[in-house]
Amino acid sequence: MSSLRANQLKSEITAMPTWLRRPIGKASELSNVQRIIKQRQIHTICEEGRCPNRGECYAQKTATFLLMGPTCTRSCAFCQVDKGHAPMPLDPEEPQKVAEAVQLLGLRYVVLTSVARDDLPDQGAGWFVKTMEAIRQINPETQIEVLTPDFYGEYQRIATIAKAKPACYNHNIETVRRLTGKVRRGAKYDRSLQVLQIVKEIDPTIPTKSGLMLGHGETVEEVIATLADLRQVDCDRLTIGQYMRPSLEHLSVQKYWTPAEFDELGAIAIQMGFSHVRSAPLVRSSYHAGEEE
Repeated sequence: MSSLRANQLKSEITAMPTWLRRPIGKASELSNVQRIIKQRQIHTICEEGRCPNRGECYAQKTATFLLMGPTCTRSCAFCQVDKGHAPMPLDPEEPQKVAEAVQLLGLRYVVLTSVARDDLPDQGAGWFVKTMEAIRQINPETQIEVLTPDFYGEYQRIATIAKAKPACYNHNIETVRRLTGKVRRGAKYDRSLQVLQIVKEIDPTIPTKSGLMLGHGETVEEVIATLADLRQVDCDRLTIGQYMRPSLEHLSVQKYWTPAEFDELGAIAIQMGFSHVRSAPLVRSSYHAGEEE
């Protein structure tokens, strides 16, 4: 990155409102997790995405593992994860490595997410299940939430994971209908709703969850319409957070929503029937996920 562009991004970060700045957490908690995942050559979205809440989550014995490598076959305009059409082959030992990391860290609640792997025959659905099985074998008390790609809405791929009975099935719709093409390249708004609907059709007892990032130019009315669409497919849980631009190659922030606005949207979501709602500027998909059980 040129010095001009680096200074431009630095100025943009400096201009962020004060409510988006927070300490990263205790160095000891961060380094312990970082050491264990580095030794096993596995990944967490907490680190790959440099989540602002990772220190807090680690202290609460919660972490989100990123399965199937650090390279995604999609190219969403908001996401910090590396993109590429030739991701690395799957590590056959990854499920066991993740299970061992869960044990070493004493995690009570684990979220399994992944890059999109459109290059695989089942796009990675079976890999989620293998990892769940490995975790359960040596950590039978640990609850497992999944945060999956859309699998192009293919029923059997979604069913493969739902039938493994995760503690919660999360798939993020990310933004409002009007902005989906711009923000989520390769994704479709209705397809994301379909993923959540299929899970409920397969097993109505599995809680479903979705999340929104605000700051791409959406209106309050569009956000509320999206919440209504999620409730229409019986989505139970919701996260709403502020989009923060990872680099100058990503979409710029159109608006920083205030904490009061997040509180108002959270209250509306509760009134609409969501059973668990996290709505605040620094909320991310897995924020306080274990407290919902």
